[in-house]
Amino acid sequence: MTVNLSVATSSDGAGLRASPVLLRPFARLSRVGWSLGSVIGGFALWEIASRFLIANKLFLAAPSQIVMAIVALFERGQLMRHIAASASEFVLGYLAASVAGILIGILLANSTVAKQVLQPWISGLYATPTIALAPLFILWLGIGISSKVVMVVTLVVFPVIINTEAGLRTTPNELVEMVRCFGASRRQVFLRVALPSALPFIFAGLKLGIGRGLIGVVVAELFGSRAGVGQIISQAADAFNMPQLFAGVIILAVAGVGLTAAFGWLEGRLLHWKD
Repeated sequence: MTVNLSVATSSDGAGLRASPVLLRPFARLSRVGWSLGSVIGGFALWEIASRFLIANKLFLAAPSQIVMAIVALFERGQLMRHIAASASEFVLGYLAASVAGILIGILLANSTVAKQVLQPWISGLYATPTIALAPLFILWLGIGISSKVVMVVTLVVFPVIINTEAGLRTTPNELVEMVRCFGASRRQVFLRVALPSALPFIFAGLKLGIGRGLIGVVVAELFGSRAGVGQIISQAADAFNMPQLFAGVIILAVAGVGLTAAFGWLEGRLLHWKD
């Protein structure tokens, strides 16, 4: 009788331990459902407000009107051209800023002299309203892609630097001392302990840079460009075309949400040991 009870108890315990694994897909679907419900509810309220409360598309465009504006831009062959221009500017600037930010952050975390030399410049430039520099970049580099890339780099690089340095400096000393006791070299300590420990911080800086980079692209395009989502917004504002203006804003919002979700997925795949 005692054996049967113990077996039943162990079986029940195994079932209890297995239940979170079995319920995990349902929990994920629940989170997705809440997010989708929030978005759908928000757009529904937006549609109602724009149709009945502010029935003037000069002030507020309904989501249905925005969708029609996006379809019209696509049918005229303008949408993909503008998206491609902004995407190329963002990707080039974001990649350059990410690589430079990670390298500079590593340098600051490992060199006291480099930190003393560069920290005043980083703090000062990070606090500077760099968006106000967009007209200067266009004046110096023209309205081509170069000025937009520099604008993106200027906005993205500082969060990456700060988070990379913070992640490396918060590496647990116990882990460092432990691997050194086993004869690990400085390079091995960095690659096996410090860098993996800093990866959550680095990913946080990269995700912060997504929104800042998109802002940099649009602001630079608003001041002068041949193509881009910023030009869509600028032309729509000049013509008081609110559906087209909101179309540009929605495109940027969707890009931001999609890129952030992609980084979250990549972080979950690479940092599965963190949970």
